[in-house]
Amino acid sequence: MLVENSKKIVIKLGSTTVVDSNGRFKKKWVTSLIKDIKKYGSGKYFVIVSSGAIALGQKYLKIKKKKIKLEMSQAIAAVGQIHLAGEFQKLFDKFKVKSGQILISPDDTEQRKRALNVRSTFDNLFKLKAIPIVNENDTTATSEIKYGDNDRLAARVAQIIGADTLIIFSDVDGLYDKSKKIVKTVTKLDEKIYSLIEKGRNSYGSGGILTKLDAAKICMNSGCHMFIANGNKENSIKKMIKEKIFTHFIPKISSLDARKKWIISSLKSSGIIYIDSGAAKALLNGKSLLAAGITKVQGSFDKGENVLIVDHNENHLARGLISFNSNEIGKIKGKQSKEIEKILGYLSKSEIIHKDDMVKL
Repeated sequence: MLVENSKKIVIKLGSTTVVDSNGRFKKKWVTSLIKDIKKYGSGKYFVIVSSGAIALGQKYLKIKKKKIKLEMSQAIAAVGQIHLAGEFQKLFDKFKVKSGQILISPDDTEQRKRALNVRSTFDNLFKLKAIPIVNENDTTATSEIKYGDNDRLAARVAQIIGADTLIIFSDVDGLYDKSKKIVKTVTKLDEKIYSLIEKGRNSYGSGGILTKLDAAKICMNSGCHMFIANGNKENSIKKMIKEKIFTHFIPKISSLDARKKWIISSLKSSGIIYIDSGAAKALLNGKSLLAAGITKVQGSFDKGENVLIVDHNENHLARGLISFNSNEIGKIKGKQSKEIEKILGYLSKSEIIHKDDMVKL
């Protein structure tokens, strides 16, 4: 399920893939990538999610420090982002390929209405035959509301646009097992896979194998194939196709609609709803969640936010979009639906989470 069999392909480029150790943009490598896209991309839609803005900004501003405060890194990213987009545009122009820039913040993917707007922007860029160059909007994001890395961002973009394939180019050939051999395929993210995580990080990258597994989880849940491959070699797509050196994360066969894929792929839950055994049984049989089955609420959240539903053994049962805020649920938990209006003082829905807004885990 590599490029040959895919209609929409997202390519994520790590900082070390596009910026060398001296902070310079790797023109030769990116040129080879564009040549691969031209060679294998006829009739296909590509998206490039690229890191490197802060590294290029540091080079331009002659800042060598590795530990930089958030507010200063935001300013450096603002400077570097211009250079990053400009370098891509110059190279794409040489090959007569249009490109456009999209800066995304977590609110753009984690709020349903904004996520649909993001998808529309991508769709229109595809109609214009332009390749979107995507990065996190580091200039305004805070540590509390950041993706934290472009692996998760790339996976969320892949899910939202309905991509067939996400390729993460990094400085490794793939996921290694404990004997340092590449794990060729992954069909399930279990304890065995998570035990292979190493703590090493590179100079510029904010992610590691853990963030790539987070990305794989999003992709696998939304029916998108994901690959981790080496991006330090030129013509990396060509090498992947010919040499087959990579780790391939194979998605589940998913019958979920686009809305439910978005729900299950959310980066985090705003709160936790604890339910009793009767509600758990009803939920697993495809029923909506009612107030009577709720025993405890954890966290502060508003109506419409994504919450996790668990039983009292901490088993994760489902995720869904809540119809009440956390204060309201605190008042009506354990109560019958007919009592809700009297308790709250106004008419509202009878379901806490409707089955159409819920995905079982």
